[in-house]
Amino acid sequence: MGTITIDGRKVEFTDEKNVLSIIRKAGIDIPTLCYHSALSTFGACRLCTVEDDRGRTFASCSEEPRDGMVIYTNTGKLRKYRKMIIELLLAAHCRDCTTCVENGNCKLQTLAHRYGVTEVRFDNYREELPLDLSSPSIIRDPNKCILCGNCVRVCSELQGVGVLGFAHRGTDAMVMTAFDREIGTTECVNCGQCRVYCPTGAISIKNDKEAVWDVLADPNVRVVAQVAPAVRVAVGDAFGLTKGKSVMGKIVAALHKMGFDEVYDTTFSADLTIMEESAEFLERVQNGGKLPLLTSCCPAWVKFVGDQFPDFKDNVSTCRSPQGMMSGVVKEYFRDPENAKGKKTIMVSFMPCTAKKMEAKRPNSYTEGEMDTDFVLTTTELVEMIRTTGINFTDLESESSDIPFGLGSGGGVIFGVTGGVTEAVIRRLVPGHDAATLDSIAECGVRQEGFIREFTIPYNGMDVKICVISGLANARTVMEQVRSGEKEYHLIEVMACRNGCVMGGGQPCVSDEKIKNSRTEGLYRADNISVVKKCNENPTIISLYDGFLKGKEHKLLHNEEFCAK
Repeated sequence: MGTITIDGRKVEFTDEKNVLSIIRKAGIDIPTLCYHSALSTFGACRLCTVEDDRGRTFASCSEEPRDGMVIYTNTGKLRKYRKMIIELLLAAHCRDCTTCVENGNCKLQTLAHRYGVTEVRFDNYREELPLDLSSPSIIRDPNKCILCGNCVRVCSELQGVGVLGFAHRGTDAMVMTAFDREIGTTECVNCGQCRVYCPTGAISIKNDKEAVWDVLADPNVRVVAQVAPAVRVAVGDAFGLTKGKSVMGKIVAALHKMGFDEVYDTTFSADLTIMEESAEFLERVQNGGKLPLLTSCCPAWVKFVGDQFPDFKDNVSTCRSPQGMMSGVVKEYFRDPENAKGKKTIMVSFMPCTAKKMEAKRPNSYTEGEMDTDFVLTTTELVEMIRTTGINFTDLESESSDIPFGLGSGGGVIFGVTGGVTEAVIRRLVPGHDAATLDSIAECGVRQEGFIREFTIPYNGMDVKICVISGLANARTVMEQVRSGEKEYHLIEVMACRNGCVMGGGQPCVSDEKIKNSRTEGLYRADNISVVKKCNENPTIISLYDGFLKGKEHKLLHNEEFCAK
């Protein structure tokens, strides 16, 4: 333990890794653009520079704390220095702020207001570069890049993909892919985490709202929406509601007001996923199939397997994701002329994930030559649509999802958190649904802390070895251990985004631990109040298998070929 004097106040520290974290611990919001606690220290923006009692200035993010240090965070010299840095960044930055997708959310814009930057005295001599529109999920605008390096470090350190990097030096420095290829032609998995950590509009979501507005205005089209579990605990944040509170009822009401004919809950198809995936798991165990079984719900993870571990393609579950199952079932339901009533059906899914945009375009996301999911909109796009309509979201009366595909179990709800898929599978396999049984499942290790969770559960005389992972860099570590024989599992669940879908690339841009916890707890609360806890006890699921779905299970719920193609 030591003590640092910050702006005349003594602050104790223990194991903080840098002076910046101690300053924030003291309640001082020192500005940064390139620093994040989850990433390595880069020290590029220099906005966190502080001054010591000898007049020396240094970046607090890269300075180790020492007992007895005396520092100042808001001297006249520092304010002038930070203002100059912001002005220089703006000088080499696209200034179309009013039309930028991040207008109002841009950290550079916020800091410019904070430090009173009302003019930029320098000309922008940087060549204007074209946008990279090649990805189905994100847009790269190099003219808005401030070289903070966040996207580079996220892609390499958290996701283990390493698609982005720095090229050239000095004033010619740029962030780009290898050989400046379009990002859509690289091994990018479309997870969107680079967009989450980008402080400006240099990386943004590829927006599909206008196309959806067009189909909503067409009287000859039936527009059906599905809403993923993690969306319901993030939308309320944007409208000042309690963080992490489930607002599914308000979302349904808002979508009905916008003109959606039917609004279904993706927890319903999450139940379908568990029915099929648990059956596939048992079949592989009993008949000597490829193990470990790798979950297939996360499209970024599935693409990662295809790109980085092609020798494990056959280990990936053949089950479609909940998005794919819902869209396939809904489209099939409305192929019946009696249900169609002469209208074409358009399927719109609202997801916390940018990679779902990629998934919808894969060849195996088509049934009988028809695209199952026509449009994928992220949580962020949903919030923008609600604001565009002028709907008073906070005062909306909640409405229930429509039938026949609107009821899901609590096991389907927790798909949005890491470990949720595995917990739902265990619920399906273990008999009993009393509180004690469900509590014992929750406490088996599936909800433990950490990005890699290993545990064993007994089932029918065997010890089932399970690994739950979030973050693709962590997945790489585990898969290399499996490949070498160092580790052995029966089931591996992977979510590409750390902490699962609640922190997906399409969620409102936050990477805060408190936000993660509130969203996770929100889904667990929604599970707690669910009448049905297990997929096999969902009456609409049972009815579907006994009727409409009979004989069509493989066609609508499984992939004919590996998902990454």
